Amino acid sequence: MPSISDRAQQMPASPVRKLVPFALAAKQKGIKVYHLNIGQPDIETPQTAIEAIRNIDLKILEYSLSEGSIEYRSVLRDYYHTLGFTDLETGNFIVTNGGSEALNFAISTLCDDGDEIIIPEPYYANYNGFAGTFNINVVAVPSTIDSGFALPPIEDFEKKITENTRAIIICNPGNPTGYLYTREELQQLANIALKYDIAIISDEVYREYVYDGKQQISMLDFPEAAENVIVIDSESKRYSMCGVRIGCMVTRSKKIHDAAILFAQARLSPVLIGQIAATAAHHNDGTYIRSVREEYTKRRNLLVDLLNGIPGVICPKPKGAFYCAVELPVDDTEKFAQWLLESYSYENETIMVAPMGGFYSNPELGKKQVRIAYVLKEEDLRRSVELLNDALQKYKLEFGIL
Repeated sequence: MPSISDRAQQMPASPVRKLVPFALAAKQKGIKVYHLNIGQPDIETPQTAIEAIRNIDLKILEYSLSEGSIEYRSVLRDYYHTLGFTDLETGNFIVTNGGSEALNFAISTLCDDGDEIIIPEPYYANYNGFAGTFNINVVAVPSTIDSGFALPPIEDFEKKITENTRAIIICNPGNPTGYLYTREELQQLANIALKYDIAIISDEVYREYVYDGKQQISMLDFPEAAENVIVIDSESKRYSMCGVRIGCMVTRSKKIHDAAILFAQARLSPVLIGQIAATAAHHNDGTYIRSVREEYTKRRNLLVDLLNGIPGVICPKPKGAFYCAVELPVDDTEKFAQWLLESYSYENETIMVAPMGGFYSNPELGKKQVRIAYVLKEEDLRRSVELLNDALQKYKLEFGIL
C-alpha cells in the first residue's frame, strides 16, 4: 500500500466540519440539528446571479483567462472604485476559485519551506491548513476575549519577527471573532510591514457586513504600504454564493502579482460559470447588501443578548462578519459539541457548534470557547439558545461540573 506523506498526516482537521458525521448520525435518528457551526447563510443569493446561470447561452464552456475573465475583472475594478480605490485597474486582480485559493496563491508567492507567518489568534482555522500545505510555520500572537479580541499590542508582533518572517495575516472583520480593526490598529500593521519589509495579507471577505454605523477600513487604505499589501476577497459571503467558488487576490505590487499569476496559470483558470454568476451579482443598486446587513444586525443583537443572559456564558458583541466567539461554562467544548450531537436532544432537537480549539495554535486556549454563526433566521436562533441553555444545565449535571 502506498505510504501517506508527512504533510497529509499533519494536516489539521477542520474544526467546523469534523463533527459532520455526528450531525448526520443525529439526523438519521430523526433529530433536527440547528447548524450554528458553519458560515453558510440562509440568505438568498441575488436573483440576478441565479438568472445569469439560468440564461447562459454558450455553445462551449471554455477556459477563461488564468487571471480571470475581462468582464468579471472589470466589474471588480468598478466595485473597488466605489470603495475609493480609483487607482486599481483590471491588472491588479487575479480571480481565484474562492478566497481559499487566493490565500494559497498569496502564501505560496511569499513563502518557502520553513518560513513563518504571524497571525493574531484566534484565527480562521484553515490558515493552519494553508500554511501546513506549504510547510510554513504559523506564529500566533494571542488576543483575548476580555478585549473583544482586539489587535494585540504591536510590540507582541515585533517580538515574534525573525529572519524567516514573510507576512502577517489578518481577517477584517474577523472570523471567528467578528472583531473589526480600527484605522489606528491597521496603521500599526502598515508601519511594521514597512519597518521589517514583510507583507500584510488582509482577508476582507466580510467587508460589507459591519454594524452600528461603522465602516470597514481596508489595508488598501495605506498607500505607503502599497508594495507590501495583498487583499483577499470573495463573493461567497457578500452575495451568499458560497457554492460558486469565486474570489480574488488584489495587490498594487506588480512584483507580487506577476509571481502569483504563475500559480494561476498552473491551475489553468477559475470557474467560468462562477464568474458569470458573480459578474451578474455585482449589477445591483446596493439594496441587497443594505437589506442583508440590516438582517444580520437584528440577528446579532438578538443572539448576543440571549447568550449573555445564560449564567456563565460570555459573548462579546461582534462589530462585523456574522460570528460570535463565545465562552461556555463547560470543561471542554470539543467534548461538549460532540455530546450535543451524540447524547443530547430536547423535543427531538439539538444544535451544532464549532469548538474553538481548532482556531488557536494552542487548542487549550479555545478549550472553553465555541464559534456560533448567526446565519439562521431569528426564530431558529432563539430556539437554538433555548436548547443551548437546557443542554448546559444537563451537561453540567451529567459530568458533575459546578
